[in-house]
Amino acid sequence: MLFLWGCATTHDVRILDAEIYKLQSQLNLTQKEKDSFKHELESFRKETQKDISTLRNETQRVHADLLLRLETLQSDLRALSTGIEEYKEFLERPAKEIDRVKGDMTLRARTLEEKGKIIEEKSKANEDQIKALGERVRSLEDRLKGLDGKMEKLVSKQMESENPIPTKEPLTEMKGISAGAGDLYKDAYETFQKGDLEGARRKFEAFLKQYPNTELSDNAQFWIGETYYLKKDFEKAILEYEKAIAKYPEGDKIPAALFKQALAFVELGDKTNARSLLRRVIERYPHSDQAEMAKKKLEMIK
Repeated sequence: MLFLWGCATTHDVRILDAEIYKLQSQLNLTQKEKDSFKHELESFRKETQKDISTLRNETQRVHADLLLRLETLQSDLRALSTGIEEYKEFLERPAKEIDRVKGDMTLRARTLEEKGKIIEEKSKANEDQIKALGERVRSLEDRLKGLDGKMEKLVSKQMESENPIPTKEPLTEMKGISAGAGDLYKDAYETFQKGDLEGARRKFEAFLKQYPNTELSDNAQFWIGETYYLKKDFEKAILEYEKAIAKYPEGDKIPAALFKQALAFVELGDKTNARSLLRRVIERYPHSDQAEMAKKKLEMIK
């Protein structure tokens, strides 16, 4: 089996490359969906923080208002205490003076009672308001937990998408490719499948240094560009895709390289060059898979 694996045909490798490319496209879409969802989650968190801050400010205001009213009540109580002391002093005065003082004390007591009722009503209203705000915060927290669960599902979906493509059938023979070249390419390709982008890039570069003009050389150059694209180093990715186009004009990776260049320009905000490259794919390679994807992408960035 190992011998057969190392001697795969170029056709089989290209089929495997196409499957990997389609999976990579799905992964890119999933990544964008994840980024969009992250943005939505971040906006919601900011809104939640703003609501919580408003709640805190409102609570502080209510607390300060209660303190102020308490101080007023204490001041009135001190005035009442003073009145009581005055009443005691007036006990020995004539009855008329005593009646006046009693009337004054009764009026003060009634005023304090009314103020007490008002403060109690306002305190109850403030408590109801704080309770309502607390329920709102709990509701926001529940929504946030729901979004976190949705985020976990999205991450899980992405992780599943990142798994290497299983080989559906054993590789047979690579025509025109030596066993050493085939083994070196297969090792680099498997490293890429495992997600080790830096390691895969070094191995593909080593392959090209040793085998610059084989049927797999354009593939190796294309995958180097892919390692930079997945690292979001879009400028370097564009340059590496260009090498695949310029060095291997007869290679079958040109439509894919042009399409990925267009996607990289979109990421850089250069829609003019992106549209130009997408039209180039459609016009020059109308029967390729990339042509169909280019048509859809072109509609999205108009």
